[in-house]
Amino acid sequence: MLWVWYAPHIGTPESLADCALGGKLSRWHTLRAEPPERIPAMANISLNSYLHLVNEALQNYDSDEAARLLSFRDAHVASHNLRNPRPDQQCRRVLVPPYDEMVAAHIKCCYYVANHDFAEAYNQQAQADVQLVQRNRGKAGESLEKAAEQLMGLFRVCASDNRAAIEDSKKWGMLNLVNQLFKIYFKINKLHLCKPLIRAIESLPIKDKFSLSQLVTYRFYVGRKAMFDSDYKSAEEYLTFAFEKCHRDSHKNKRLILIYLIPVKMLLGSMPKSGLVRKYNLRQFLDVAQAVRSGNLLQLNEAMQKHEAFFIRCGIYLILEKLKIITYRNLFKKVYLIKDKNHLIDISSFTVALRMMGVEDIDDDETQCLLANLIFENKIKGYITHQHQKLVVSKQNPFPVLSTVL
Repeated sequence: MLWVWYAPHIGTPESLADCALGGKLSRWHTLRAEPPERIPAMANISLNSYLHLVNEALQNYDSDEAARLLSFRDAHVASHNLRNPRPDQQCRRVLVPPYDEMVAAHIKCCYYVANHDFAEAYNQQAQADVQLVQRNRGKAGESLEKAAEQLMGLFRVCASDNRAAIEDSKKWGMLNLVNQLFKIYFKINKLHLCKPLIRAIESLPIKDKFSLSQLVTYRFYVGRKAMFDSDYKSAEEYLTFAFEKCHRDSHKNKRLILIYLIPVKMLLGSMPKSGLVRKYNLRQFLDVAQAVRSGNLLQLNEAMQKHEAFFIRCGIYLILEKLKIITYRNLFKKVYLIKDKNHLIDISSFTVALRMMGVEDIDDDETQCLLANLIFENKIKGYITHQHQKLVVSKQNPFPVLSTVL
């Protein structure tokens, strides 16, 4: 980092900020790895040179440089050569739409700030933002859908090849195309389109003879779809295959598979080992697993809130929410053990346990609903006697292993 001092300058963005905030602001700014000679060079840059710098940054996908060149914290705003109220024609000559209008609005903003017309400067900067929004106003996933159409055309050609000799068949190209289609459908959130592709692959006599890398990718996506369909046993099977067969040096891919495999295994009652989670830098699951294992609802809610952004970004937040019912089951099992494994337990005992876990406004009726759901899902073997307000649990294995009931 290089710290740079900007001298006070009439008409610079600092004076605009001072005016807006009614006080003096620090004029210290950070420029990331900028050579000292950049400051005077940019402060006297010509409009044509500035436009070519912007164009070069855009063509090179240099987002940091592009951001600097459109920022009021950069030295270019001090250049008298950029104080032009009508830069549109020059911008059109150098830049492609919509960047020409965006940069033109920014240059006009520099002009109006220098002339202390802050209201018009605001309008021009807002116009620059509008151009950025309009660039992305197309239908979300439109290009991906077009790409999927092209890939689907190729898939149909391969699928319809009925040559007698399988070694010469185009069917060998089907799985690679299906994997590419899976990637698109997951991106545009159209998972229902995966189902016919899965049927087509599963009906192939050569389905297990494709390259291992293609099979790993295929089973990863099929496993993810099974997870979202609540078919956790199938999801575990596919994702476990993908994880075990993925190349041992593909650390990033193995970590990606675990992001979905760990929640599936937890829903099946198998908590992740600490060493595995730490090895692949997935410590976010440690707090969740510990809370579920101990039946600690309070800790589970805290862990979900703490790592909420990560879980949402990975698309597994709602899947992990389903762990609450297992946490209830483990909490109620603790109550059963505290009661010396008595097969007759007062409903109020479970209500007290829930209140201790921070569940507010809970009463015996709501506790009965939770117990009824657990009994319905075979997570507890027993029944509720409403007359006596008790849970009657089986004398043999009242809390069966979760993997046997899903």
